[in-house]
Amino acid sequence: MEKKNKLIGKKDIILALVLLLIALVLFLVFRMMSTEKGSIVQVRIDGEVWDEFPLAQDKEIEIETELGRNVLHIENGQAWMAEADCPDGYCVDKGKISQENEIIVCLPHKLTAEVIAGEDDTGIPGITEDTADDSDTEPAIDVVAQ
Repeated sequence: MEKKNKLIGKKDIILALVLLLIALVLFLVFRMMSTEKGSIVQVRIDGEVWDEFPLAQDKEIEIETELGRNVLHIENGQAWMAEADCPDGYCVDKGKISQENEIIVCLPHKLTAEVIAGEDDTGIPGITEDTADDSDTEPAIDVVAQ
């Protein structure tokens, strides 16, 4: 009897499935680590900060440079590149960003739009320096010394 040479054996399939499972777990871990909502989208042109815009304020920003034109749209705490006249259009295809460190890149125009925490963040979700020291509001709990 003649032995057949198998290109893919049972152990190869098991190894491939284990590697896929490890990759999936790592992807989910890294995805969950970046779930902090950002408050500002920072636009950079050729590596230099061009402007910053709050995600809380709905706005459409036209960005024109000698390399081309982009339109950044901000609505409901999310930002996305609505239009771009670059040849590949990857920045438009990126979709919406709202989490810290998410970024839209337009290489032909040397433009990036990145979600950042912002200077007014205290590090406590839902509380900024504006609301943390607001003396006009009543405290939620009254503490009485006895």
